[in-house]
Amino acid sequence: MKLGIDIGSTTVKLVLLDNNDSIVFSRYERHMSNVFDKVKELIEDMYREYGDISIRPVITGSGGLSLAKLLGIHFEQEVISCSKAVEVLIPETDVAIELGGEDAKITFYGATIEQRMNGTCAGGTGAFIDQMAVLLNTDAGGLNEAAKLEKMIYPIAARCGVFAKTDIQPLINDGAAIEDLSASIFQAVVNQTISGLACGHTIKGKVAFLGGPLSFLSELRKRFIETLELTPDEVIFPEDSKYFVAIGAAMLADHRERVSLKTIVDRMQNADQGQMAETKHIEPLFKDKEEFNAFMMRHNQHKIRRKDIRKAKEETFLGIDAGSTTTKATLIDSEKNLLYSFYRSNEGNPVEATRTMLKELYSQLPDNAVIANTCVTGYGEGLIKAAFKADLGEIETMAHYKAAEAFLPGVDFILDIGGQDMKCMKIKDNAIYNIMLNEACSSGCGSFLETYAKSVNLDPDAFAEEALFADNPVDLGTRCTVFMNSKVKQAQKEGASIGDISAGLSYSVIKNALYKVIKLRNTDEAGDKIVVQGGTFMNNAVLRSIEKIIGKNVVRPDIAGLMGAYGSALIAMENYVEGTESSILTREELDDFSVEHTNGRCNGCENRCILTINKFSDGSKFVTGNRCEKGAGGAQHANKLPNLYEYKFQRLFGYKPISDFDATRGTVAIPRVLNMYEDYPFWFTFFTELKFRVVLSPPSSKAIYEMGMETIASDTACYPAKLVHGHIKWLVDNGEQWIFYPCLNYERNEDPSAPNHYNCPIVATYPEVIKNNMDDLFQDNLVRFSQPFLPYDNDLRLADVMTKDLKPNHISKEEIMRAVSKARKEQIRFKNDIKKQGEYALKYARSHDKKCIVLSGRPYHLDPEINHGIDKLINSFDMVVLTEDSVAHMGILERPIRVLDQWVYHSRLYKAAEFVGTCDDVELIQLNSFGCGLDAVTTDQVEEICRSHNKLYTVLKIDEGSNLGAAKIRIRSLKAAMDEREKNGVKAVTDRKPYERQVFTENMRLKYNILVPQMSPIHFTYLEEAMKACGYNAVLLPPVDKNSVEEGLKYINNDACYPTIVTLGQIISALKSGEYDLDKTAVFMSQTGGGCRASNYVALLRKALKDLGMEQVPVVSFNTVGLEKNPGFKITPQMGMRLAVGVVYGDLIMRVLYATRPYEKVPGTCQAILDKWHDKIVRNVIHFNKRDYYANLKGITEDFDRVERTGEKKPKVGVVGEILVKYHPNANNNIVDIIESEGGEAVVLDLLDFFLYGMYSKKFNYERLSGSYKQMWVNKLGIIAVEWLRKPLRKALRESEHFDEPSHIEEAAEAASQIISIGNQCGEGWLLTGEMVELIHSGVENVVCLQPFACLPNHVTGKGMMKAIRKMNPKANIAAIDYDPGASDVNQLNRIKLMMATAHKNMIETK
Repeated sequence: MKLGIDIGSTTVKLVLLDNNDSIVFSRYERHMSNVFDKVKELIEDMYREYGDISIRPVITGSGGLSLAKLLGIHFEQEVISCSKAVEVLIPETDVAIELGGEDAKITFYGATIEQRMNGTCAGGTGAFIDQMAVLLNTDAGGLNEAAKLEKMIYPIAARCGVFAKTDIQPLINDGAAIEDLSASIFQAVVNQTISGLACGHTIKGKVAFLGGPLSFLSELRKRFIETLELTPDEVIFPEDSKYFVAIGAAMLADHRERVSLKTIVDRMQNADQGQMAETKHIEPLFKDKEEFNAFMMRHNQHKIRRKDIRKAKEETFLGIDAGSTTTKATLIDSEKNLLYSFYRSNEGNPVEATRTMLKELYSQLPDNAVIANTCVTGYGEGLIKAAFKADLGEIETMAHYKAAEAFLPGVDFILDIGGQDMKCMKIKDNAIYNIMLNEACSSGCGSFLETYAKSVNLDPDAFAEEALFADNPVDLGTRCTVFMNSKVKQAQKEGASIGDISAGLSYSVIKNALYKVIKLRNTDEAGDKIVVQGGTFMNNAVLRSIEKIIGKNVVRPDIAGLMGAYGSALIAMENYVEGTESSILTREELDDFSVEHTNGRCNGCENRCILTINKFSDGSKFVTGNRCEKGAGGAQHANKLPNLYEYKFQRLFGYKPISDFDATRGTVAIPRVLNMYEDYPFWFTFFTELKFRVVLSPPSSKAIYEMGMETIASDTACYPAKLVHGHIKWLVDNGEQWIFYPCLNYERNEDPSAPNHYNCPIVATYPEVIKNNMDDLFQDNLVRFSQPFLPYDNDLRLADVMTKDLKPNHISKEEIMRAVSKARKEQIRFKNDIKKQGEYALKYARSHDKKCIVLSGRPYHLDPEINHGIDKLINSFDMVVLTEDSVAHMGILERPIRVLDQWVYHSRLYKAAEFVGTCDDVELIQLNSFGCGLDAVTTDQVEEICRSHNKLYTVLKIDEGSNLGAAKIRIRSLKAAMDEREKNGVKAVTDRKPYERQVFTENMRLKYNILVPQMSPIHFTYLEEAMKACGYNAVLLPPVDKNSVEEGLKYINNDACYPTIVTLGQIISALKSGEYDLDKTAVFMSQTGGGCRASNYVALLRKALKDLGMEQVPVVSFNTVGLEKNPGFKITPQMGMRLAVGVVYGDLIMRVLYATRPYEKVPGTCQAILDKWHDKIVRNVIHFNKRDYYANLKGITEDFDRVERTGEKKPKVGVVGEILVKYHPNANNNIVDIIESEGGEAVVLDLLDFFLYGMYSKKFNYERLSGSYKQMWVNKLGIIAVEWLRKPLRKALRESEHFDEPSHIEEAAEAASQIISIGNQCGEGWLLTGEMVELIHSGVENVVCLQPFACLPNHVTGKGMMKAIRKMNPKANIAAIDYDPGASDVNQLNRIKLMMATAHKNMIETK
């Protein structure tokens, strides 16, 4: 008999097979996170039924590894298990889609098995479906039943369970039907699976549906089948699909050792569960009962005055807060006594909840008391106000502020945590001057605690109670709620109690709120008078956590959950007109009240919003879902306010193409995407002048996005980039034969004082992704797709290059010169028109006494599908809308600024902010696309400029989700704050000084310690010595630990990439450790000056030092491109030589060590050789001597060559990726060790190649772009010098038995050019692709490509090229792994294990 146990993230599956592979015993049960006991229970059941039989067991599944170790049973990677079952039971399968509790997988069967798993996001999995079901008060089965009756599908974002909530909540509040919502949730899962996992690989052929959710939910399968347009014979739905992984595991047990079932039962009884531990713990919330009692006494003082409602007379004031998940109400009398309160979950129907409340209130209110005035606030304000005829509506931030002020006069910091929203308000000059809301993530919100409590069958209060005296709270970090689930599960598997988890979650909620949403750097920023409110703070564990984390006492009113309603009641009282009564529905009117919901679409503009129409019994209507007032039947103002977004969109794309008759040279098609929002006037004029008819793709829409969805290569790219695929698909479907979409590394230089004029890596090189991921489409339709790299910043060079590129069209150079010159004139005219229009709009606003908003973002934020109509929304609040480029010319920016300002679009943002800083009637709102890495740099800098002028700063995060709830709140609050500030006479301050950095001087050089952050331990040991020899007291920092990552998250913008957080965290924790005298310490940072954000580490570090009060520490930029100069630090030829020699030694050691260690017969042999050579290498690096250098390189190689080997054959695995993650073991979770422990040999290519790649690129820049001849030659000589140093290394390796010499950079470029242009020079650029191609050509067919989550260049040259590489070599086995502080190690490990398992399998097959 064979036993397969599959331990998933939420369930345990157990299958016993007989010798003919038939199932004799099977179980499928939820383990409620208690894996050990559940498995024990199932095995004991089996033992009772079958007695002591002899079996061969195998454990598999994402949660099975630690249990397998504990019981000494073989563990098999789940994908391998699943594939085995697929091969045996349904061999005809082409693609298997498998959804589990927290994982989603798509497996493509072909020459090699290619598998995609969800990475750092659990949108669209079983857990996601459960989360959504809880929201609709049902379970997954209930959703399935309801979905059978759907009539329409709403667009819901499945990128994140929380975003989806944000999309669903308003639909519930607006009364959408549960049948439609259920089907929409399933459709969201389908979209997420296809766009997030297929990543450019088309799902076609026979598709198998596996895993729990797809077995139980027929409607979910139906949505997949419809979306993928599968015919009935292409659908494979095997009967035991939920057991597939367990069956496969059992089938793989043939060669495993036999064990008696009794032995396993005994092992489980005697096992020590503590050995499964991997979880970290933090200190308990309270030391003892006394501390708890003192805490409770202090908080019991903050109580509101109450009075019995039966004694109420005359005027009373009603406040209603219709929140996202609950409805609250308070009634007060004219002395502010609380007479009545109401708090209830609105079960998805706020109208019904409010009606219940009013009925209850009327039944208690005495006859001689009247409701004199009513005010509504919150999410459902509009709906409730319309339905029940309330007098006033107020923005919720104002209501919360009024209530807090009543409890604690002079309050300066309010933190409000509700069900799924979190607000933090800072108060200055009696007005709210800063509001932060959670837009993109609800990991710090209460609904998370509630959902979790439900999953362990406790009510939230009992769950909170458990936390107070837990001994070992679990440290759950600060990340996505669904991943928190996997950390919680891990902790539970390791025997953490419910109390430990509850306490850990309370800590986490607060850490998320403070560090992720509010980005609190130090606790002084929170002020002294702090009020916490919102239902979540009624949980004492959460309350205690905030006091522990910020080290200050806070005030929690006893009506913390009712503060919005109480504030509304106070506002109703303030705005009461003597002798009047409230217009709210009377007792009699309530009895006749009813509401019915219908749906429709608004056809007022291109958004075609889905509308929910609520019709009340008195015939009045309330419409929601529209982004402006057109849909509600309100006509737009006749005297429309200026909106530069509208004007610019018309002006930009309003060109008329010439007729087919005049277009003697044919047609050219251009997609309306990314850089075309900047340069379209140029290209239109250029081609029209050359007698081409220009065809433009239509404005973006959800439908266009979905057209291109399946070719998207990277699921974490920004939405504007994802839209490109749809536009290209539209042009192809439209029958266009030639599509022109150029790559532009540089934009026109419009500000000579800026250090550079790059385009962002995505804008610059995304056409490369299109070329390599939509190639099949182009071939099938015979489309010519041109994506040349062009020197757009130099017209003469541009004319040369275009002449070459248009040679097939026989166009003379003169004609092209003329066209370029005419196009440039038109482009300048367009720019000037925008500036003129900006000044007109300002004049208009000032003469009509209107406020202006500079809605600043990138050019492509003009796209209504990307900005979701935020410009119209601002107009509807009676404010004029300006663009950043319409006012930037009026802002005078004093340079230098803190950041390295090297992107053209960003320079405009800074100048626009500078301009806003000179006006009292203009404020700035910045748009920021989710996943935009560069905005980690810009948002901080724009905020600094605004703050230095005493201006407000608002940033709106936008994504594919089109719900504008949060945006509305912020824009309304901003408007309220502007009015309040005007009333209080708050003025803009105009004396901003240029940024002054701490310079590293000549005399610091001798006295200061210079901290050098670790990047590649093998290389940096030698480089540290080289620096010391040059007269600097270099101190290499110790390896990174989890603490430095925490420090990084605290002080660095969390959108920055993982290497930034790791490196800067490492420096910050060293400076805070107290080991260094801060007045005698400097920090070293390398800067490349390239188009990736790594060159801004220096700026980010300076900001962190300022927040820490360590401004005196100089940050020394180590760069060869003349970015910053320091009198105390110079790169001399001698230093350059020493560093280069150090790198050559490091490269050699890395190469021979990794190629020998996996095979050494006596463990430790390699380490001994390393130790033996260390001092000799250091001596030679410091005192270079050619003879010793040659002898050392030869000697090291020979020593490693002679190591006694085991003689086995192991698969080789190439490691490529972002430079820090590639070489730094802490940043990549020790990937080399993992590969070796999984029975492989890691191949990491030389660090020197990164420098050679930069040098070699200059040749392309001279030949194709605007690079100079001199630069090309200097770098050519550089390559020759490096190769001279490498010569003896090459010779030694060539003569060895076991090692290969490194390839030449020319060969790497040659390899890369088969797929990608050498113009890709952001980050690791073409080198990354070149290394992957080279490795595969040289027989290393397994590659892990490492990137920080949301690393922009890697979307293009890493993930974007994998399809093309697999096409070149179908056996290529590539795994892309995202690193990010929140990515779970288990998930990364699973992906690596899968790749290793495939590697071993391929190796056996090729033998």
